[in-house]
Amino acid sequence: MTVSGYCKKRVLLHWISAAVIVWTLISGFYVAGNDVSEKTKHWVAFFNVSLTTVFIPFFFWRFCFFMAHARCMRVSLLSIEEKLVWLAHALIYLSVSVVLVTGVLMMDRPIDVFGVIKIAQPLSDPVLVALFVKIHIWACVVLSGLIALHVGAVLVHELCGHRILRRMSLRLCEKRSNEPLE
Repeated sequence: MTVSGYCKKRVLLHWISAAVIVWTLISGFYVAGNDVSEKTKHWVAFFNVSLTTVFIPFFFWRFCFFMAHARCMRVSLLSIEEKLVWLAHALIYLSVSVVLVTGVLMMDRPIDVFGVIKIAQPLSDPVLVALFVKIHIWACVVLSGLIALHVGAVLVHELCGHRILRRMSLRLCEKRSNEPLE
């Protein structure tokens, strides 16, 4: 059986995205839902804001790959299952976009990126900032559910013998890059 994979850039962007998204969701929900010290809350907030600010261009690049692929697809030719998979991925991209945009708009102070640069606070109206905090929290909840669905679907496919994880491995990318072009 031949397993076609994704290009190295797409695989790297996927795993970078997964690491950033999973870390920020877990750490953010952890400090919000548990009794942790102010020092820990401050550190997690600082690190997550810095990390996701740096992540925004990577996510935009990944989104461009997704949109380029979507433009080449003939949705009418897809099976129902393939349409559902495409919809689930589109919802993940939409949710991540909402989380990132609201994460910037909810800032009540300048955005400090690892102490290297500071970006001005985009909004000063406390009512708008509070609104974006609420939207951000709900978008994170929705994104968490979609990520759980995504991971569950991958596990089901793996258990059924469909090598989804192999298609997303860097090893397969390296193997393909060493093969002669036909």
